[in-house]
Amino acid sequence: MEKNYDRRNKYCFGLGTIGRDMHYSMVSMFLLVYITEVLIVPDSTLAVLTLVFLLLRIFDAVNDPIVGVIVDNTRSRFGKFKPGMAVGALFGVVFMVLMFLDLGLTGTNYIVMFGLCYLFWDFFYGLNDIAYWSMLPALSTDQKQREKIGAFARNCANVGLFALVVGIIPATKALGSFLGDIKTGWFALAVIVGVFMLGFQAITLAGVKEPKGYFKEEEKTSLREMFKVIFKNDQLMWVAISMSLFMIGYTTTTSFGVQYFKYVYGNEDMYSIFALVLGVSQLAAMGVFPLFGRLFKRRTLYTGATVLVVAGYLLFFFAPVDMLYIGIAGVMIFVGQAFIQILMLMFLTDTIEYGQLKLGKRNESVTFSVQPFINKIGAAIASGVLGFTLIISGVNEAKTAAEVTPEGITTMKLSMLILPLVVILLGYIVYLAKFKVDEQRYAEILDELKERGDISSDEAEVPA
Repeated sequence: MEKNYDRRNKYCFGLGTIGRDMHYSMVSMFLLVYITEVLIVPDSTLAVLTLVFLLLRIFDAVNDPIVGVIVDNTRSRFGKFKPGMAVGALFGVVFMVLMFLDLGLTGTNYIVMFGLCYLFWDFFYGLNDIAYWSMLPALSTDQKQREKIGAFARNCANVGLFALVVGIIPATKALGSFLGDIKTGWFALAVIVGVFMLGFQAITLAGVKEPKGYFKEEEKTSLREMFKVIFKNDQLMWVAISMSLFMIGYTTTTSFGVQYFKYVYGNEDMYSIFALVLGVSQLAAMGVFPLFGRLFKRRTLYTGATVLVVAGYLLFFFAPVDMLYIGIAGVMIFVGQAFIQILMLMFLTDTIEYGQLKLGKRNESVTFSVQPFINKIGAAIASGVLGFTLIISGVNEAKTAAEVTPEGITTMKLSMLILPLVVILLGYIVYLAKFKVDEQRYAEILDELKERGDISSDEAEVPA
């Protein structure tokens, strides 16, 4: 399969997620910033919105396996994955933009409007996300080739993420100044991000060609079989638990960024500089991952990355409010997290062949529906931690850093650093104890699938 693998697939697949991660980060990281720092809602409204975030994300996450069944059962001249990607991208952008449109609503009216827009955005982004990432294992069954594709895609994802993180404060200020209102500036940026989402997704939709004739044609998956695919694939379940714990910690930390620099450091403009340093560090880490992947086994890489993350969190917590120490700590955390992100993606990908061997069907999309489920649960808990921490610490009612008490600062740091550190460590422990599909076991699984006729021993044909 690797011999006929069109290199265009690697680049067109990876480039497609630059806009996706800008789009996702606009909502997951900065929607609460917009609500609390631009719309400036009172504590009572923020408390209700925080509960809405939590409940809607959990509710919608439960739908993701059903979306996975829809994608797995898709049969079209455009392939299995592209229809869901296209529909999800288009409608996801529409509802994302609406959440950053100020209609002058307040109280219950705003909460209802926000809840509906958020629910529909979550569904359509999940459709796009499941279809996009479940395309990855269909492009190659070679672990090293998957690492190359996955590392490039994660690198592109982080280009999108950090482009937004670095640019959001100066961009919204500049757009707000040009358009005469900071709220309009945020809305204009949401529109721009939506255009990037659609433009980069078009690269994947037009450029990626799915290999033909490599996997055995399978019957459509029923809703009843969906539960079997998820719950009887024990390795998928352990990966899901480990990934969930990691994402809860990672997302919680990143959610505090703007508020930390505004109310602890006293200068929100420093956030962009800090994010630029972290972005370069994480992109560099993902760039060298394939080299480390050739030199070390995955378990060794995960252990080393976890040690780096732990050291970074501890340095960040105990360091004085000095950019040098915080910068070093941030680099350690995000370099380690970059490695863990790629490894988690590879672990999840390899559970597809494990499930195929054990249960008789591949079900890429049902398997990958676990990823947005995990992301939504992580984002829901992170939003809950952030929202209630802002209320308890007094930050939401504060206008300047001087109005936040030392106790409030400590509360923020505990929520931003110590809680995430604990859950990330728990995720690592679960992986060590329960995940068994290492490099040797995966090679054995492929051999058994080929002997059984579920995967062709011949290389796949890539359409011209």
